[in-house]
Amino acid sequence: MHTLIKPLAASLLAASLALAYPAGAAPVGPQVQEAPLRAHLAFLASDLLEGRGTGQRGADLTVAYLEAQARALGLKPGNGSSYLQPVNIAGVVARPADSSLALSANGAALKLQFGKDWVWAPGDAVAEHSFDAPLVFAGYGISAPEEGWNDFKDLDVKGKILVVMVNDPQPTEAEPNRFGGKSLTYYGRWTYKFEEAARQGALGVLLIHTTPSASYAWSVVQNSWDNVERFQLADGERGTALQGWMTEDSARQLFAAAGADLDQLRAAAEKKGFKAVPLNARLQGSAKASVRKIEQFNVAAVVPGTDARLKDEVVIYSAHWDHLGKQGTGKDTIFNGAVDNASGTAGLLAMAAEARLKPAKRSQMFLWVAAEEQGLLGSAAYASKPLWPLAKTAANLNLDSLNFVGKAKDIGVQGSERTELVKFARQAATALGLQIAPAKPDLGGGYFRSDHFSFAKVGVPAFSIEGGRDYVGDQEAAKAKAKAYGARYHQVTDEYDPSWDLTGMVQQAQFTLTLGLLVANAPAMPAWNKGDPFGAARASK
Repeated sequence: MHTLIKPLAASLLAASLALAYPAGAAPVGPQVQEAPLRAHLAFLASDLLEGRGTGQRGADLTVAYLEAQARALGLKPGNGSSYLQPVNIAGVVARPADSSLALSANGAALKLQFGKDWVWAPGDAVAEHSFDAPLVFAGYGISAPEEGWNDFKDLDVKGKILVVMVNDPQPTEAEPNRFGGKSLTYYGRWTYKFEEAARQGALGVLLIHTTPSASYAWSVVQNSWDNVERFQLADGERGTALQGWMTEDSARQLFAAAGADLDQLRAAAEKKGFKAVPLNARLQGSAKASVRKIEQFNVAAVVPGTDARLKDEVVIYSAHWDHLGKQGTGKDTIFNGAVDNASGTAGLLAMAAEARLKPAKRSQMFLWVAAEEQGLLGSAAYASKPLWPLAKTAANLNLDSLNFVGKAKDIGVQGSERTELVKFARQAATALGLQIAPAKPDLGGGYFRSDHFSFAKVGVPAFSIEGGRDYVGDQEAAKAKAKAYGARYHQVTDEYDPSWDLTGMVQQAQFTLTLGLLVANAPAMPAWNKGDPFGAARASK
């Protein structure tokens, strides 16, 4: 009797899958379930967790919940006998009212107002600095040997404040593909400018803001720096003594007072061979800040592999558990972050519940990282002190904001084309009856703004899986729903709605798990494309 039930059940399951999915599109392996994903999402986005803010009570509650869920699922601890990886963070708030910091040109002080005209803070988590330093215009502040570009050639920046532009050198008719062509490269990101200034030994750096070059208005910078606690890793390499931005109008005022032409210098900085230009200007005075040290945690859980040789290698699925927490004094002070990123956090929990039932040849790690909203800090901390050898890490597949609109006919895999992960993505899409969403120029540098990038920087093939946009059903209504989220992004209104259709979230999580299993069962780990700048880090492992 018992021996007959199993074949019958298998036949019924096969028949149900054939009805549910088109020919050749029935998913293979573990199936992500909606009920646990919804339950986790509702809880993680609830007011009880207070927006999961870095350094706040809600963060501690979130970590406790994730650890308890990993333990309940029977997943193995990812850090020896612990599920937790400490992430030491410094919180910094500039105190302009207590500071005397000012810019001067030709001996005359400029009247700049903090917040309105410029912003700054220490990049090294030191509470007070004194400055009397010359300013140097260093173009884009880029050192890119593969592009034959070096804005620091023959320049000693020690003790100096760099003034640099954001974005990349723009493509030309002769070089239409330099620095990614229309797409933004990491060299264009403001985070790179700060990092490179520190590597070069500069005392500080001020970025010139324009809305086109930054891809956002000055208000975005202002809201992130003016009376706001900013976070940085307290361990490892430190930033410069001063990091900051100035408006374009302030930059024009500075350059004109120094006897320089900003437009002419910017045009010169578009050409190879540009040499930095000292300005007849100085940064002087004291800069004070409030600094505190806090400990946050990444949560890591593992499904061990089954192959005697390949189990020593791992596929890492990641999502950031943090959001903006409690802020402000309004009626609603909780930034719940339902889509960003309670959805990805919940998705990983739902994926882990199924992955443990049928392990792959390689091990699989489910990694919930801290402080993404503060600059990818949790994933950066993991990359600097990995719990699994980077040389044996096959891939990182990241989820950041799942598709709450509804089921789609396609899936977004932009970034996978940099590595052999693209072929696995195509296989996973075929298995699930999905199309790969068309690629488009990465104008905003999206590849460099989510947690997978911390892995890419250290040579691990990595990208973030995005939800589809070719929605099933009423296209106009679905697109309007997706567009409306723009007004809720990073606002208190990003709240969970019990009426949400979560089929799109399940689909995105299922695709990610299917893709991960293909990588975890493949004969060899995926490689970077020849010539990709991040491949060099992998080759050195």
